[in-house]
Amino acid sequence: MTDHVDCVVVGAGVVGLAVARALALAGREVLVLEACHTIGTQTSSRNSEVIHAGMYYTTDSLKAQLCVRGNAMLYDYCDLRGVAYRRCGKFIVATTAAQLTELEAIQARALANGVTDLVLLDRRQAQAAEPALQCVGALYSPSTGIVDSHGLMLSLLADLEHAGGILALNSPLALAEYDGNAIELIAMDGTRLRAVSLVNAAGLQAPALAARIKGLDPRHVPTAYFAKGNYFTLAGRSPFSHLIYPVPEAAGLGVHLTLDMGGQARFGPDVQWVDNPDDTQVQPARGDAFYAEVRKYWPTLPDGALQAAYAGIRPKISGPDEPARDFCIQGPKVHGVAGLVNLFGIESPGLTSCLAIAEIVRDLLSNQ
Repeated sequence: MTDHVDCVVVGAGVVGLAVARALALAGREVLVLEACHTIGTQTSSRNSEVIHAGMYYTTDSLKAQLCVRGNAMLYDYCDLRGVAYRRCGKFIVATTAAQLTELEAIQARALANGVTDLVLLDRRQAQAAEPALQCVGALYSPSTGIVDSHGLMLSLLADLEHAGGILALNSPLALAEYDGNAIELIAMDGTRLRAVSLVNAAGLQAPALAARIKGLDPRHVPTAYFAKGNYFTLAGRSPFSHLIYPVPEAAGLGVHLTLDMGGQARFGPDVQWVDNPDDTQVQPARGDAFYAEVRKYWPTLPDGALQAAYAGIRPKISGPDEPARDFCIQGPKVHGVAGLVNLFGIESPGLTSCLAIAEIVRDLLSNQ
């Protein structure tokens, strides 16, 4: 027997829940299928929980547009729903004179992206705000903050369920098939569903899931790459009240210092390319390299102060020697499968952008 449902969203991370909520609020009948035992167990709960401002990303890219819009939407949403956050601000620091021009380039890109509140600080100004900081200059972003990502996901889920949506946990999807009229879904336990719309928000598994959709041309399925990011926490009280970021590196944003909602400092993520998306064990020895990186901007970091914490995997669609790719939000006009939206490569700033991504998906499926 095949059950009929209007819209299925695969993946109950922060992006999947935001998408499902937006569809349900638009009047769609929504079922969320999550393979794990609870929501947000993968990328959504293994990141820095930072609300980004949008200054890093290529102008006119989806990352730039959706991060800037998502930043404003997320702060408004957290205020409306009482989700905990702190607009603590961030310093991007230059630790050599040569990096000062990079700060200027970041500020120029930020302006092009619509981020107008960045302030260039000299060494004296930066150290007046953060006495433990060593730098030759910094770029201050007042609209960068942190959010309780678990509280956010629970709030999105509550909105979804209040609007009539349903979440099914422990429900991995085996395959799907488009027959020209609807999308037939088969779960691992044999359950069959027939859906008008399908949103692939499976994160790390999104390309693998797309490859199991019969009727979708394989050329529209990107190769998945996995960039592990390891985090270490600071033993003792943090001397910093702002987030501290070095000038960005190729595959990430450098070993930065962030704060959780309790004020504890954590460092990371680094970049470790892995083959297995389940490889989330932190090897304590990787912390050795953190000390040298962190001491570039905090020279008095004590020996033995870093403790292995957790690791997350970035769901990349570009490899180690390739430039980072933009978010890939792939709708029917691209691949020709009516009712299907694939979300590929939704790495940082995916958390910040979740509500803005949800708007895009809702609009792509508005005529279905």
